[in-house]
Amino acid sequence: MRIVLTFLLVSAVSFADDVPAGPIAEKKELLFSDDFEGAEPAKAWRPIVPTFVLENGSLKGTQTRDQDVPASEGKRALAAHPAVHGLEVPTKDSVVELRVRFEGASMVDVEFIDRTYAGSHSGHICRAQFRLDGVALVDERDGKMRNDIREMMKDPERKSEVDKLLVGRRTSSRLKLEPGRWYGIGVETVGEEMRATIDGKPVCYLKSSGIAHATKTQLLLGVAGKDAFFDDLKVWNAEPAKR
Repeated sequence: MRIVLTFLLVSAVSFADDVPAGPIAEKKELLFSDDFEGAEPAKAWRPIVPTFVLENGSLKGTQTRDQDVPASEGKRALAAHPAVHGLEVPTKDSVVELRVRFEGASMVDVEFIDRTYAGSHSGHICRAQFRLDGVALVDERDGKMRNDIREMMKDPERKSEVDKLLVGRRTSSRLKLEPGRWYGIGVETVGEEMRATIDGKPVCYLKSSGIAHATKTQLLLGVAGKDAFFDDLKVWNAEPAKR
């Protein structure tokens, strides 16, 4: 099975010919690491959307807010939302590595935000999304999360205008992963570039202006569906690799 999976990952790269074969970022100092072996989460973690727990030496994420909840009895309405766990680790350019395992989850992601940035919804900057059948890299700051674009998206008559603004803000690659198996995930961000790897193999690449945002104040882990596990997380400061 290992041989078959390797073939599938290599095939995925063929759908995105511009994926650099080598690293785009060079690791510098290690900013944060967590093997999730403790009884309590490290103090740097901030629960944002439940539910995450430590289980058997790994971090388990489960989407529990899976349905829209209408407003009632003075409480505001809540929209369905993936589970989100936030890490206070300010970066500009970085390399993030971790292991993930799908156990029913439909998506896991690694996202960067800047809560002090007012130009996008909730300070969203960029993200890497991983599914069993593919990977997507998204510039959110200058894409769908940009405030003016979000407003335009509410008007169906402006769809063509929105579509033009979103060109080049997202890219994706196809692949095939197995539930119940651990995979090594890598996400590099340097300047306007973002590159994703799985088990060391390049699978997706995006160059877009929003990625270059200089003050990424938090790193988020997200889970849609039930369940996903994370382990052996490391975050490095980085600089552009020599290519």
